[in-house]
Amino acid sequence: MLHTVLRRRAGGETVEQIQPDLFIPTGRRKGNNPSLSSVYRALAEHEKRAAYPEAVKAAHADFVALRSAGRIPGQAEGVMTS
Repeated sequence: MLHTVLRRRAGGETVEQIQPDLFIPTGRRKGNNPSLSSVYRALAEHEKRAAYPEAVKAAHADFVALRSAGRIPGQAEGVMTS
């Protein structure tokens, strides 16, 4: 969906014009349109990742290290996730 929004915005359309044509592909709301706020959140997250790629890589590396050590924050002792 994000690719579609980015491509169409580059073509001059607004999020409000694009949103009715988008559909959620999986999950509980499958087949429905995402809300405008969901589209804006996805765009904001995309912008953040584009602006700070090194921070995203560092966060992923930290998560992998914690996961392999069995120390993911908020995770119960002795419980491993897959």
